[in-house]
Amino acid sequence: MASARETLQRLSPVRPWFRGRSAADWKADAFAGLTNATIVLPQGVAFAIIAGLPPEYGLFTAIIVTIVAALWGSSRVMVSGPTTAISAVMFASLSTLAVPGSEAYIALALVLTFLVGILQLTAGLAGLGGLIAFISHSVIVGFTAAAAVLIGVSQLGPALGLAGGEGGVIHRITQITSDLGNININAVIIAGLTLCTLIISTRISRKLPGYIIALVVGSLAALALGSEATGVAMFSPLAAVMPSFAAPEVQFSTIGTLLPAAAAVAFVGLLEAISIGKSFAIRRGETYDSNQEMVGQGLSNLTGSFFQCYAGSGSFTRSGLNAESGATSPFSAIFAAAILAVLLIVLAPFVRFVPVPAMAAIILFVAWKLINFSEIRHLVATSRSETFILAATFLVGIFSGLEFAILVGVVASLSVFLNKSAHPLVAVGALTEVNGRRVFMNALTYDLPQCPQIRFVRIEGPLFFASIEHVEREFRQMEERDGFKTCILNLKGVGKIDLAGADFILSEARRARAHGKDLHLIAANPSVLTTLGQLHCLDVLGPANVHSNKSDAIRPAVARASDAVCRSCTIRCFQECATKPKA
Repeated sequence: MASARETLQRLSPVRPWFRGRSAADWKADAFAGLTNATIVLPQGVAFAIIAGLPPEYGLFTAIIVTIVAALWGSSRVMVSGPTTAISAVMFASLSTLAVPGSEAYIALALVLTFLVGILQLTAGLAGLGGLIAFISHSVIVGFTAAAAVLIGVSQLGPALGLAGGEGGVIHRITQITSDLGNININAVIIAGLTLCTLIISTRISRKLPGYIIALVVGSLAALALGSEATGVAMFSPLAAVMPSFAAPEVQFSTIGTLLPAAAAVAFVGLLEAISIGKSFAIRRGETYDSNQEMVGQGLSNLTGSFFQCYAGSGSFTRSGLNAESGATSPFSAIFAAAILAVLLIVLAPFVRFVPVPAMAAIILFVAWKLINFSEIRHLVATSRSETFILAATFLVGIFSGLEFAILVGVVASLSVFLNKSAHPLVAVGALTEVNGRRVFMNALTYDLPQCPQIRFVRIEGPLFFASIEHVEREFRQMEERDGFKTCILNLKGVGKIDLAGADFILSEARRARAHGKDLHLIAANPSVLTTLGQLHCLDVLGPANVHSNKSDAIRPAVARASDAVCRSCTIRCFQECATKPKA
């Protein structure tokens, strides 16, 4: 738990990057902000539609949430605001409680955003940022892929001039398939032109306002085809251009209903933001504070709920563009929000000329880009456990809902982590020559000859109550293979030992001595040595059996080895074997 001083520092609006700014820094941030504003204008509208909200709510989120997250967050280049994944979870969570776009739905969305902000802010002030590291990256990869499929399927209907449909992926596809005879050709042409324009623009340069160019092309195509007269849906004028202050209608009954969804949205938002923030901090050689980022995300959503915003998070697309455009500080995100507000005032009257199929094409493109194909291939090729987490999250998201997919992904991720912790590596080592140097390598893997009297064992991982059963099973298998031997147990790869681990070491020592053998430990970690001392392991083993390096452990073990066995041994594993009699 953070101290009162740390809490005040995290809540302070005075940020380190306020100081030491040059004219070049201001210019770079202003240019990056302008580039970002042209991208987020159509994105904000698209994401609000995905969330089931009026278009202006996405734009308000891209202004208020962006500013607050930039001021209180930790990343210098990450840009927050509406995102595809959170929009999809919002819709999945609220569409069963109210009609999307209705006043009741909007009220629920604002309360949900308020709760998300409270949860994230509390987590940040409590210093829970480190817990995110325990959640596998595969969860967010699988979740975003599932969200992309759901979003894409939901926009197929509008892109074809049909109703969007309701329900899950299979149900929506069935509805569209049964209604193919009513496709509006003009809608298909508009969507196709918009999508082609967007693809070409992004391939030319990511700095081009491709979304705006594509929407302009789609709108001009609709005008040239006279599409409104042929049944192509057009956007309604924005109900408001600037956000107004209004407290969310928070009620105890509503809190109970929305809390599970709020937890899912809060978690997805933090996972997105921290993943993005960390990746850019590492790339740029900057410091990053996960807890401060959680505070920034929480404050941005909490504040946004009072200004007609819905839950937001870090955007990888806009953050990447921000970094590429030369941003030097979070002022670039603040500039982007301010420029967006100006653009909104200027361009708001033209929204009614934007055809729905054009925006559907934009959303289809966003959904496609959301799927990280290269990362999926990498996970499938390199790790079975990560592939399991990915598949479980994705399939549950497709067939049972996105909010449940997050829960399943987190449980699967923690299960894999706990399983790995409970199964540390237990390997028998043997000396061999590599490039003129004698090194220990896995004896079973490389089929290396071992000393007939001394077994060298290495443990990599925690030696605690959950792993003892596995470690003990490995020790018994070693005995079955080549009998009882004096054991040199290397604990340098063990970072944690508890009472059960200490009892195991004592049990092995007594077992070895009962058969005329011994147990030597190699331990250099001060915390491990302290724990062994507190749990009386060192008293039982004796100081002569605890060593700081391999040589010190091998020397007394070889000295006590049976001369009769050594005399007939041709392996001579250790240098110390030179002191033993030969045949």
